[in-house]
Amino acid sequence: MQTQDRVQVNQVADAIAASQKYLLSMQYPAGYWWAELESNVTITAEVVLLHKIWGTDKTRPLAKIETYLRSQQRQHGGWELFYDDGGELSTSVEAYMALRLLGVPATDPALVRAREFILQRGGISKTRIFTKLHLALIGCYDWRGIPSLPPWIMLLPPAFPVNIYEMSSWARSSTVPLLIVCDSKPVYQFDQAINLDELYAEGVNQVQYELPRQGDWTDLFLTLDQGFKLAESLNLVPFRAEGIKAAEKWILERQEVTGDWGGIIPAMLNSMLALKCLGYSPDDPIVERGLQAIDNFGIETEDNYCVQPCVSPVWDTAWVMRALIDSGYAPDHPAIVKAGEWLLQKQILDYGDWVVKNRQGKPGAWAFEFDNRFYPDVDDTAVVVMALHAAKLPNESLKQAAIARALNWVASMQCRPGGWAAFDLDNDQEWLNAIPYGDLKAMIDPNTADVTARVIEMLGACNLSIDSHNLERALTYLLAEQETEGCWFGRWGVNYIYGTSGVLSALALINPQKYQRQIEKGATWLVECQNSDGGWGETCRTYNDPSLKGQGRSTASQTAWALIGLIAAGEATGKFAMETIERGIDYLVKTQKSDGTWFEADFTGTGFPCHFYLKYHMYQQYFPLIALGRYQNIK
Repeated sequence: MQTQDRVQVNQVADAIAASQKYLLSMQYPAGYWWAELESNVTITAEVVLLHKIWGTDKTRPLAKIETYLRSQQRQHGGWELFYDDGGELSTSVEAYMALRLLGVPATDPALVRAREFILQRGGISKTRIFTKLHLALIGCYDWRGIPSLPPWIMLLPPAFPVNIYEMSSWARSSTVPLLIVCDSKPVYQFDQAINLDELYAEGVNQVQYELPRQGDWTDLFLTLDQGFKLAESLNLVPFRAEGIKAAEKWILERQEVTGDWGGIIPAMLNSMLALKCLGYSPDDPIVERGLQAIDNFGIETEDNYCVQPCVSPVWDTAWVMRALIDSGYAPDHPAIVKAGEWLLQKQILDYGDWVVKNRQGKPGAWAFEFDNRFYPDVDDTAVVVMALHAAKLPNESLKQAAIARALNWVASMQCRPGGWAAFDLDNDQEWLNAIPYGDLKAMIDPNTADVTARVIEMLGACNLSIDSHNLERALTYLLAEQETEGCWFGRWGVNYIYGTSGVLSALALINPQKYQRQIEKGATWLVECQNSDGGWGETCRTYNDPSLKGQGRSTASQTAWALIGLIAAGEATGKFAMETIERGIDYLVKTQKSDGTWFEADFTGTGFPCHFYLKYHMYQQYFPLIALGRYQNIK
C-alpha cells in the first residue's frame, strides 16, 4: 500500500468521533449500555412451545413469531445455526415445529421446502437430544428415545465423584428442572392437534426410539440408561420422591426476584416446564414471575417478535466504558461516571453455586446480566474491573474496595491446571460430555486461554497482583495453550482471532520481554490472516474444522480484535506491523456507516463450540472504537 493511500489521521479522528456520538446516544438513563444478543431461532421456537403448554399463548404476541420465523428461513428451506452456514437440521426441525404450533399447515410452501431440507438430512431421528425432548412434550417423539435422568442424582453430595456441581453452571441450571420433567414424561395436547410424522425420513412406523451407539467405551452409558428405564417401568426408582422434592427446592431457591433462573433462557424454560409438571398454577406468583422474566428477553417490533437467549448489559457497559476512554474520553466524563456507578451497584455480594467447589472465596464478582446473583463469572468480572480502574468516580474509595473484593474472588477461582474457567472452579470432568444427554458437548466449564488471558490482562492493566507462584502457573498454562501456528483457541468468541488477540493483550502487559518470542509468533499469525480488503474474519466452522483457522469474510469485530492484538504486540516488542495495522484501520474507516456504526451479519460470539453461536449487536460498535482509539494513541 502506498503512503498516500493510507488512512489519514483526520479520517481516524472523524471515525472515532462518529462512533463515540453513536454510543453516547445509546446509553440508557440508568447509565448502562445494552443491545440485542442474537442466536438461532430455536430459543424463540421453544418459547412458542412453552406458552402453548402453559396456555399463555393468547396473551403474548406469538403471531409475530410466525413472521420472524418465515424471515429467517433460507432459500434452501432450512434455518441456520449461524449466518450463512447452509442450514442445520435440529434448528430447522424446531422452527418447523413452532410454525405448526402457530397454526401453519404442513402444506404451506415454506413448510414444504423445510420438510425437503429436513428429510435430506435424516429427519427427526438425526436431531439432537434437546430437540427430541421438546418434540416428546407434544407427542411428536417417544420418551423411550430420551435419556433417563434419575431424580436421585439431586441427592448425590458434592464430595461424590458424580453430582450436579460437576456440571457446568449452564448445564446444571438447565438439568435440575429436567430431572422433574424427564421423570414425569408429560405429553401435552392442544385444541389444534399436530403431529410431525412427515419429518421422519424412515417413516414414522419404522422409527427406532433408541440412543445411538458409538462402538466404544461410552456405550456403557447406554447400558446404564437401559437399567434406569427398567427401574422406571417397574416403579423401582430409588429415592424418587426425595429427589423430586430436592430438585423443586433447588429451583425455587435459585429464582431471582425478577423471575430469572441462571440468566439464560434454557434454564428459565426448563424451570417453567418443571413447575408445570409439579402442578403449579399459571396464577402462582412464582410462575407469573417466571413468565415475565421470559417476556423481558423478548424483542418486539411492529411485525416481528423473537426471544434472546440471554442479555448482556454488564458486559456491554464495561466494554463501552473502555472504548470511550481508550478513544479519548475523560475518565470522569458524566457518561463514564454514570456507567461506573451503575456497575458498582451490580457487584454481587451473595454466595452463589461457585462456593460449592470454592470454599475459600468470598463474593465480589459481576455477572453478565441485569440479575444473576448465583452465577457471576470471571470474564465479566475482569472486564468490569478494567473499566472501573480506567474511570474516575466520585467515590474512589468505594471503587477501590469493590476492585479489591473482585480481585480476591478471581484469585480464589484459579483452576488446578493454572488457568481460569468462566463460572466454576475445576469443573473439568471431560467424561460428562460423553453421556447420551450431553450431545452438545457442553457439560463442563474447564479453564480456557481466553478467560485466563483476561485475568492476566486485568492484573497488568490495573497494576494488581496475585500470589507470584499462581501468576507463574497461569502464564505457564497460557503459553502451553499456544498452537503450533502461533495462535490461541477462543472459547467464548470466534475463534482463534479472538483468543490470540486476548492473549497478546495479556502478555504485552506482563513481562513482555520474557515472552517476546510467543508474542511475535502470535502477531505473525495475525498478520498472515489478514484478508485482501484489509480486514480480518473467521468462520464459526473453525470449531468443527481447525484447518480453517483465521479464515472468513472480514467483519468489524474480528478486524478490531486482530488490530487490538497487533497493537498490543507492537507496544510490547517495539516491532509494529504498521502497514498491516494501517490497512486494517483503513478497512474500519471505510466500512463505517454515516451514523457512526458498523454492520456485520456474521455471528462472532460463541455459546457452545460447534453447537450454539451468538451475535452480540454491540461487538461491531465498541471493539472497532477500541481499535481506532489505540491506533490513534500510537501514531
